[in-house]
Amino acid sequence: MTEPVLRGTDLTVERGGRPILDGLSLAVPADARMLVQGPSGAGKTTLFNVLGLLEAPASGSLFVAGKDASRLSERERARLRRDTIGFVFQNFQLIEDLTARENAAMPQEHAGERDDEWLDTLFEALDIVDLAGQYPATLSGGEKQRVAIARALANRPELILADEPTGQLDPETTDRVIDLLFSMREAAETALVVISHDHQLASRFDEVVSLADGKIVEGPAYATAEGVDSPQKLP
Repeated sequence: MTEPVLRGTDLTVERGGRPILDGLSLAVPADARMLVQGPSGAGKTTLFNVLGLLEAPASGSLFVAGKDASRLSERERARLRRDTIGFVFQNFQLIEDLTARENAAMPQEHAGERDDEWLDTLFEALDIVDLAGQYPATLSGGEKQRVAIARALANRPELILADEPTGQLDPETTDRVIDLLFSMREAAETALVVISHDHQLASRFDEVVSLADGKIVEGPAYATAEGVDSPQKLP
């Protein structure tokens, strides 16, 4: 069996004495199309940060590309994160005074290995060649997200980790972005993990993990003490 690109065991994060992740275990195969779903407060953002090596768990183990992250220095963790994981953020996090092309190239700049041919391939596949010289302020939400996907793939990562990638998009654009994530995952031969409150995405994924109160639960994770969580997309 192929080693998972990412494997977390008994991951725990606490804040103010309250568990945010509560002994959570998760394995991500190299060919994953995985959705992690759950209502607000379930621990999704914290899980994103832990899996992305942006935050260290209080306890538990996390192996990324076969390396035990707990045994790495901060510099080594940053290098592993840069080389292994491509991030897609809900609010895009594009740098306003850089063009679309310059934003997408940032991971390569940090790695010191520019690959313009690969960037050309990404921009063509994502149909944003005409946007290369434009600045984020001139782009629509869907266009910004496509630039963000190009940036996530710039260093040919083993894992795309996307946090609420459709949270600011209308339903039609949401479908297009999910289609693009799937097609680019296949083209780049990378794993894909999408973290989202939108339970309507579940039918699109090969594997769905439901999160509630910092734990993985069986079945939908949307029943809460107040009733059923029904997130709404922004127009």
